Amino acid sequence: MKTLISTLFLCWYLTAFAQQSQTENDNYLERSPVYDYNEDRLSNTDTIPGFDTKEQKIKVTGTIFLSDGVTPAKDVILYIEQADENGDFDLRYQNEKRYVHNRGWIKTDADGKYTFYTYIPGNDRRYNQLQQLYPIVKAPNEEEVALTTFLFEEDPLLTKACRKRIAKHSNHSRILKPKKVNDELVAQRDIVLGQEAVK
Repeated sequence: MKTLISTLFLCWYLTAFAQQSQTENDNYLERSPVYDYNEDRLSNTDTIPGFDTKEQKIKVTGTIFLSDGVTPAKDVILYIEQADENGDFDLRYQNEKRYVHNRGWIKTDADGKYTFYTYIPGNDRRYNQLQQLYPIVKAPNEEEVALTTFLFEEDPLLTKACRKRIAKHSNHSRILKPKKVNDELVAQRDIVLGQEAVK
């Protein structure tokens, strides 16, 4: 009888463990890429892969605020991904999970500030694709939120009609307006939590 109980317990344990492992693997494969960072390397500054070789380098920087729009938001993870300079997404695989290679993560400190060193992505004219950065934020103890994309002032596909639609549906400026600062192209983009989610 003891042997039977032990065997049944062992079978139950192994089945439960296998299901748990499968669930964890499924979660890894399906979860948002905002979670796929290395904690030891997180800071409030990151550089998108390939930055050094690009012609249209840009520094995108700003402050993340709490929903009041005044208080800097601490320990917020901001993830961005983007197309390459030709407007194509460099898709790769790691542990069977597909991801966009041109991506990065920051984690704000007490001042809520962040900086990405990146480059202006290209247009994909096959799909009338604007030059965009795709951001996701994850505040402490909150679920991740995909934000409206960051656009670029000089994008040739950003027409007057498109700008009107953006102004009509956004209570914030999605359009980055880069300026030269000490021979560096810089764009300022502040984020207010709870006000910029994709709808």
